[in-house]
Amino acid sequence: MPSIIEYFESIDPVLAAFYATLFTWGLTAAGASLVFFFKTLNRAVLDGMLGFTGGVMVAASFWSLLAPGIEMSPGEGFVKVIPAAVGFLLGALFLFGLDKVLPHLHINFKESDAEGIKTPWHRTTLLTLAITLHNIPEGLAVGVLFGGVAAGFDGASIGGAVALALGIGLQNFPEGFAVAMPLRRQGLSRRKSFMYGQASALVEPIAAVLGAWAVMTFQPILPYALAFAAGAMIFVVVEEVIPETQQDKHTDIATMGFIGGFIIMMTLDVGLG
Repeated sequence: MPSIIEYFESIDPVLAAFYATLFTWGLTAAGASLVFFFKTLNRAVLDGMLGFTGGVMVAASFWSLLAPGIEMSPGEGFVKVIPAAVGFLLGALFLFGLDKVLPHLHINFKESDAEGIKTPWHRTTLLTLAITLHNIPEGLAVGVLFGGVAAGFDGASIGGAVALALGIGLQNFPEGFAVAMPLRRQGLSRRKSFMYGQASALVEPIAAVLGAWAVMTFQPILPYALAFAAGAMIFVVVEEVIPETQQDKHTDIATMGFIGGFIIMMTLDVGLG
């Protein structure tokens, strides 16, 4: 692992953010590729996967984003936490706005439960867009951390950025499978199911590059940007991921998946950051 960290320290931070999120996209594609080998996905396994995803995102929001953002903010007491509070709220509002505008359909919901602007788009497109919403704040978070390292902020480290990319990549693997299999059940071919599944994570490298560039260009926004990414991820978990795991009888499995994801992400961040 030190060799990986040394490599990322030696290259341009925007390029590092791009490479890191290519890795997270690659694991999404690897997860989606399982559609070539399995005909069905057990509902208990799906709920466990989604719970794991939620646990990783919540742990990353605090350990990788909010805590460093507060640590690097100036001032003391209530003044020190203001950037994190403002950024967190703005991130949640940003995803709230996208949720209301972008047409999408959550994995375990009926087509009549589609959210956003009403469109004649096919169910497969709506399902893919739902997972794409998950991935926007994840890519942004990785990019913002790499940008913070380049800007020389205390509390931002290459190890922490790499840990975040690893954690997001780990939860992207089951997420890719979780979106590809429902598409297969809708009647799509294995190839099309895979293509839709992996495409949902293509937004991550784009968001990462934008996040890294923004922080390097406007350095004072870093504490706000870290909290912004955290607020966006928590919104996704509470509004989308957790409700998706509560549609069937496997809530205990989903909960234990959440705990496992949280522990793994916390361990990665503390161990590497």
